[in-house]
Amino acid sequence: MEYREEDFLQLSGIQHFAFCRRQWALIHIEQQWQENLRTIEGAILHERAHDKFFTEKRGEILVSRAMPIFSRRLGLSGECDVVELHSLPNGVSIFGRDGLYLPIPIEYKRGKPKENDADVLQLCAQAMCLEEMLLCNVDVGYLFYGRTNRRLEVQITDQLRNRVGEMTEEMHRYYKDRYTPKVKPTKACSSCSLKDVCIPKLSSIETARHYIQRRIKEGIE
Repeated sequence: MEYREEDFLQLSGIQHFAFCRRQWALIHIEQQWQENLRTIEGAILHERAHDKFFTEKRGEILVSRAMPIFSRRLGLSGECDVVELHSLPNGVSIFGRDGLYLPIPIEYKRGKPKENDADVLQLCAQAMCLEEMLLCNVDVGYLFYGRTNRRLEVQITDQLRNRVGEMTEEMHRYYKDRYTPKVKPTKACSSCSLKDVCIPKLSSIETARHYIQRRIKEGIE
């Protein structure tokens, strides 16, 4: 199956969906967003990475910033923070450049490596887009974390690719149905930029019957 361009979802939504399906729906379906310190710091870091007027060549490596990418199979579009194009005999042709190159996506994050795999799945989705666009295999990518100032190598495995494929199918179903799921609150909710909008406790809100009974009891007392 291939998606039409007008049905593409934002690739960046992968990390939101992996972290919390409700958060993803609030942002990408209900168009709600709130800034907090983490999102502002992340935006600053991405502004530095997304300097479209900055190009660089390091020996046999070309550096491309804010490269537009898409996948009709996944129904996603977005940008890679940085793509390193390595000059290699088994590479592919790049428009306007001599030689053959293999792309390696690099995603910039403000904090440190997470306990969940949201960042890894987003990077894998970028690699899958590059593979489809350039007709090549992308077996590795990197996550750069601002707090540690280091790159973390990520192997793009078939297992990751399958998970991304399953996740994007679910995202498209939710988006088509305009469905915002409820979730069970966790300790991660306290750091979510949408905690005041989402109000996690609403997921376990009391029934109308219990509300009426409580109000009657309060009136009696």
